[in-house]
Amino acid sequence: MALAEHEALVRLFCERPDLAADLLTRSLRVQLPDYDYAGLESADLTEVTPTERRADSVIAFRRKSPDDEPEPVLAVIVEVQRDRDSDKLWSWPLYLSSLRSRLRCPVMLLVVAPDAAIARWCARPIGLGHPGMVLTPLVVGPAEVPVITDPGQVAEDLELAVLSVIHHADTPQGPEILEALLTALHNLDRDQAGMYADMVRAALPGEIWDHLEKHLKTETYEYLSDWARDNIAKGKAEGKAEGQAEAILTVLSARGIEVPEDISEKIRKCHDLDRLAAWLRAAATVDSSDALLDDVS
Repeated sequence: MALAEHEALVRLFCERPDLAADLLTRSLRVQLPDYDYAGLESADLTEVTPTERRADSVIAFRRKSPDDEPEPVLAVIVEVQRDRDSDKLWSWPLYLSSLRSRLRCPVMLLVVAPDAAIARWCARPIGLGHPGMVLTPLVVGPAEVPVITDPGQVAEDLELAVLSVIHHADTPQGPEILEALLTALHNLDRDQAGMYADMVRAALPGEIWDHLEKHLKTETYEYLSDWARDNIAKGKAEGKAEGQAEAILTVLSARGIEVPEDISEKIRKCHDLDRLAAWLRAAATVDSSDALLDDVS
């Protein structure tokens, strides 16, 4: 359920944009300019090109002015990264330059990576070619997120506590961290508590959640919020599509049919289950991968 896992982390910053400032200052020791409030900006960073470019979240920190509109003093692009994606080495510099041009203020890239190996990969400097121009992403991985096991501390910073669960779920302290969060959530109204609990459930891979749930003192967990139910349903559909795509490629490979990278990518990116089912049937009889796409239009 990669989609649900990804969206759960993005949602945290939508609920509290100041979370980006907390991570930058407390976890990464980055000094920020004085500002009055933080708010979401459009995450569409498309330039005048055919390719759509959209970051996970964009947060602008603005300072109030007595005469004019509040002006941005800093903008932060938040990206959630759960695996290696070499395309980001090209798109992240573009995101920054596009946002800097749009808001006319300094910009930063904050990457949230719950896996330690992925966090290290994301933190590698990206050379742009021009002398002196190197982008080094600011990355929050497990080492930068505190372990929070005190329900009182959870109540003071729910979003950071959610990050704590997600980043440390597969450690020996995982059950204790989750128990502290769920205990603190009992003091919130049902809708708000359900939203935060569902974020955690959606963000964790199934096998990790199953392990944690065995150690919980609370009752068996059920999804509470419409947001979670919608995203879990999308995630299940996405997972089914991925399985169909791999089955198609496996059949073609077993039959000795070569599949060029562009066709393989097209099959993997398709989320139309009916089309994928038709491709899977055709994969058993076609003579080439081109014929597969031609037969099912």
